[in-house]
Amino acid sequence: QVQLVESGGGLVQPGGSLRLSCAASGRFSGINTMGWYRQAPGKERELVATILSTGSTNYADSVKDRFFIDRDNAKSTVSLQMNNLKPEDTAVYFCNMIVYIKYWGNYWGEGTLVTVSS
Repeated sequence: QVQLVESGGGLVQPGGSLRLSCAASGRFSGINTMGWYRQAPGKERELVATILSTGSTNYADSVKDRFFIDRDNAKSTVSLQMNNLKPEDTAVYFCNMIVYIKYWGNYWGEGTLVTVSS
């Protein structure tokens, strides 16, 4: 079984920064895509950013040039550096990983709340 644990959420003023981290634990052979998604109140979950095992990244247009995703394969972690935060970035942020045990499976963290408000 794989567990993903997020950390780093909280309250920040507009224009501020936060760094989210997510660590995978359990017995697995490899991790392909790592990513972050978010869900604002009353809205559907949406992609924020993903990073492949090759290091190739993909970002939602709304966060390009403000958010940056990176991963540490040795530690099975993924992080999201969020800069110039806006009130519309307020959401629960979920870590996601495609993990190989006996087959590839899709795993989610429980989410961490990010609130951007003055």
